[in-house]
Amino acid sequence: MPSTASPDPATPTVSRSGLLFAIGSYVLWGFLPIYFIALAPTGPVEVVAWRILLSLVFCALVMTVARTWRPFLALLRDRRIVFTMGLAGVLIFVNWQTYVFAAMTDQVVEAALGYFINPIVTVFLGVLVLRERLTVTQWVAVGISLVAVLVLAIGYGQLPWIALVLAFSFGFYGLIKKRVGPRVDAVSGLTLETLWLAPVAGVQLALVAATTGLTMGTAGAWHTTLLLAAGAVTAIPLILFAAASRRLPLTQMGFIQYFAPFIQFVVGVFVLGEPMPLERWIGFALVWVALVILTFDLVRGARAARRIVIEPA
Repeated sequence: MPSTASPDPATPTVSRSGLLFAIGSYVLWGFLPIYFIALAPTGPVEVVAWRILLSLVFCALVMTVARTWRPFLALLRDRRIVFTMGLAGVLIFVNWQTYVFAAMTDQVVEAALGYFINPIVTVFLGVLVLRERLTVTQWVAVGISLVAVLVLAIGYGQLPWIALVLAFSFGFYGLIKKRVGPRVDAVSGLTLETLWLAPVAGVQLALVAATTGLTMGTAGAWHTTLLLAAGAVTAIPLILFAAASRRLPLTQMGFIQYFAPFIQFVVGVFVLGEPMPLERWIGFALVWVALVILTFDLVRGARAARRIVIEPA
């Protein structure tokens, strides 16, 4: 007769919903460069400003429909939560501005490099800050990833600033999301972040209006529709990411993150035609080897966890 046993605390368990949320967020992020390029002639500064303000509007609509304003207002009374989400807002602002600039200036491959580096940053934050454990197989994969990043950096012939800023800003953003955990739901968290950033977005739009001029409503109905969708396009993957962060260990989040840069790489090379010399191909090939190893280890860990949860008496 089967009996239920408690899993070994050292054995990672896998949340199915967490995996689905994580994969969904990273697949959507992978195709973002195409969306941002379609927003031309809007510049990166204006795009980010609209992303902030329209994301705030989108979250307000979601909370109205879901009737979750009361718990959100309760969060506002917790100063620690409010200021923590303010820090998260600063990090995501840096990430957004850097990424949109890269996408709109033909540097999608370097942006992909940033998100290939990011899981390494995420994994080490999980190990060093949250005391999460890696298996030997996972350490091997991380080592291969480090070599790949070195090869790719040499291939660029200079320090890849865009990649490094993207990697570290989003790595620390993920850590903050993990820290607040279940105390802040996905929609409330993004609402707080964009609420902090709303004055910054207002200043950005004022500067653009005073210099090159705003493009909202001036480049045709289709362009206006795409720009108005910036709130949903921004909020949905971030909400999925926040929901996944509350359900999965930081190390697992780091591994799944490879979905986004792989898609970005395909878009940059095969859709946008960005250059790929031999050393970059070698670097990306090493990253893909690491991804295969990590995926194999994650699947093996999930099966082991299920065997421990239900075992014969």
